[in-house]
Amino acid sequence: MPSAAWYSITALHYCNGVDVRRADEEACRMRPVTPRGFRDVLLQEAAEREALVSSLLGAIDAWGYAPVATPVVEEYRTLETGAGGPLEGTAFRLLDVDGSLLALRPEMTVPIARLVAMRLSAEEGPQRLRYAADVYREHESLRGEARQFTQVGVELVGASGPAADAEVIAVLVDALDAAGLAEFTVSVGTVAVLRAVLEASGAPAPWRAEVMEAAHGRNLVALDRLAGLEGLPGQVASAVREVPRLRGGAEAIDACRTHAAACGCAAALDDLAATWRLLDAAGVQDSVRVDFGVMRAFDYYTGLVIEAYAPGLGVPLGGGGRYDGVLARFGTPAPAAGFALGLERVHIALAEQGTGVRVRELDAVLGGQDPAAVLAAARVLREAGWRVRVAPGETGSALARAAGTAEAAEALEVRDGAVVRVDRSGGPALPLGEPVPAPPSSTWAAGGGR
Repeated sequence: MPSAAWYSITALHYCNGVDVRRADEEACRMRPVTPRGFRDVLLQEAAEREALVSSLLGAIDAWGYAPVATPVVEEYRTLETGAGGPLEGTAFRLLDVDGSLLALRPEMTVPIARLVAMRLSAEEGPQRLRYAADVYREHESLRGEARQFTQVGVELVGASGPAADAEVIAVLVDALDAAGLAEFTVSVGTVAVLRAVLEASGAPAPWRAEVMEAAHGRNLVALDRLAGLEGLPGQVASAVREVPRLRGGAEAIDACRTHAAACGCAAALDDLAATWRLLDAAGVQDSVRVDFGVMRAFDYYTGLVIEAYAPGLGVPLGGGGRYDGVLARFGTPAPAAGFALGLERVHIALAEQGTGVRVRELDAVLGGQDPAAVLAAARVLREAGWRVRVAPGETGSALARAAGTAEAAEALEVRDGAVVRVDRSGGPALPLGEPVPAPPSSTWAAGGGR
């Protein structure tokens, strides 16, 4: 094996495969790259994302949900326990200096369940929690998928039944409305029916597991094949084939109840039927449809399942459901339900619909020859609600160009102790006046932004 000294000498001679003894310094300079599956978010997009998060959280906050934040890493065994299975191939794993196996959080439900179990179990519930957080998932190189994305969502912990389920759905609809989406659909279903049918089937456990896996993947071809199991009761075979294809409104629930009743498990529909009726009272039923094909990818869902869609987007905007067993895995049993929206997907859906995200404009670029006077005047403007960028030393036409480049509504200049407007040619226009007028973007919150 070559010695450490040999490696050091070689490092002096070569850099990135270039013999630096015969190349100039530029050839050895490192070229930074963004890691695969990650991306930089630049100015305008970052501003739009920030505004979108504010809109989503504002709608959620109106329902009384309080903010929480969890560490970006969790103990790997905590995530595995909460998820109810291995996370191989999906979680970024790392060892800390103490030898503990950690993982970057791949979603927020389990971390918040852990938080509630550790920090809030003694508090009187239910707990209504909201968050906006980055999550991380590992993917193979060839899949080309993002490995970091932002989730905005809620968890309602300590409440069960149709009223709690209807609340979670209504919060989701309100959030998507607040985001500015002109068209979207929230699909709701339940895993309780198929699980009850399978339990009543008397079929072998491996076959039942295959059915659940096919249902999670919405693989109707596989479900049709599995429904042909020799000796399977006809009513069970019919339910396996037909229930995942049912969608619509109350009529879909009635059709599903017919299949469930034939298998002796009609009661599995009671909660969803009651939830559907409550959605009308909440004023959101027109944005919701029943879809028994919605099963979600995680195995911890126990009843209600939710997915949100926008036309033209081939993937869900987000989803969630009821996961009553997760808190019990941490020693603090409690019912729970929630949802998470993918911020990037909502942003794309808005662009597809030509809606965009309202971002507050810059009200003014403020210049002048005296830096102290510029800073003092800027403070007065900000106290009056203006969004101001300072440009000490800039005056006249240079100041007008700076305001144009920044897409500011005004170019202002401090002259002889007074703030005056600068026209496009750089000449002084009217004084700003006293008291300071309302900023040009003062109507932004009511919809006046760009």
